[in-house]
Amino acid sequence: MRCYIVPPHIMTHLANRQTDTDYRDRLFGSLDIDRANRQGRLRSVTIPPTVSATGAVPKRSIYDAGHTQNLPGSKKRAEGQGATGDNEVDTSYDWLGVTFDFYLKVFQRNSIDGAGLELISSVHYGRDYDNAFWDGNQMVYGDGDGRLFVEFTKSLDVTGHELTHGVTQYTANLDYQGQSGALNESVSDVFGVLIKQYHLNQTADEADWLVGADLLGPNVQGVALRSMKAPGTAYDDDQLGKDPQPATMDGYVQTSEDNGGVHINSGIPNKAFYLAATGIGGHAWEKAGKVWYATLTGGKLASTADFSTFAAATIDTARDLYGDSSDEVNAVRGAWDGVGVSA
Repeated sequence: MRCYIVPPHIMTHLANRQTDTDYRDRLFGSLDIDRANRQGRLRSVTIPPTVSATGAVPKRSIYDAGHTQNLPGSKKRAEGQGATGDNEVDTSYDWLGVTFDFYLKVFQRNSIDGAGLELISSVHYGRDYDNAFWDGNQMVYGDGDGRLFVEFTKSLDVTGHELTHGVTQYTANLDYQGQSGALNESVSDVFGVLIKQYHLNQTADEADWLVGADLLGPNVQGVALRSMKAPGTAYDDDQLGKDPQPATMDGYVQTSEDNGGVHINSGIPNKAFYLAATGIGGHAWEKAGKVWYATLTGGKLASTADFSTFAAATIDTARDLYGDSSDEVNAVRGAWDGVGVSA
């Protein structure tokens, strides 16, 4: 399964708006890569037995694709080796480690699959490639074009987002279509921002709740790719277009594009998590994050789950964790009510 941080509606809008022929061709080149890669994105995996997290350590391997599309490329850094001086190699190494530590220390999960999976990353993928993705086995980063997007290793939450697609792949394996696909994207946004908040030791009230805040070029009118706090406000730019994410079911988008709008309608469960986390308060990973993680990994969530099913599951999980009349249950229930999802 290949899952991308920059959605296709942005890339298509960008390419169609360009008057610079060479630049337009490069953007369409990025789109062509993404389209080709998406052809085989849905697949099942064999879920390995959970391995004890006691004493677990990451196993990282970073490769340089050399501006080709050949993966993984040339190995540049292995676990325990020192910095190479290549910023993208070294940043990817660091962010893989932060993500591993988050899942280990917060949820006692031993790597992405729960069984110590090696974390593999390739940087310098393609030429001026405007995206990053999880391909079902590893992380892949483009360097950006330097105009609209910069290096995709810059945002920790991008690494967290993409590796969480791997966690979903090995647990609920949410179908990448329609509402279950939007939930798949939302879960990655949730844990991507939680990893960033954990790294910065931010409370829910202190956090920016932005996904990809470090990716936009200097002349882009926007703050990030997505805002969980205020879906639909992340950017409004002549070249990127207007952020189309809805914050409630009133704005739900019916479309055949992007697997049924998985990157667009994810704004609704994103907003629900934001409301739950800020309603509970404190560090969002400690309670709201625990509810979402237990829901995702508990083995009771169907791969075809829609928003209502997922909402009901999070309320049940909060009840199991904190008690039927707890503030946490009330916050989770109120969050879904706030976005118009009936549990």
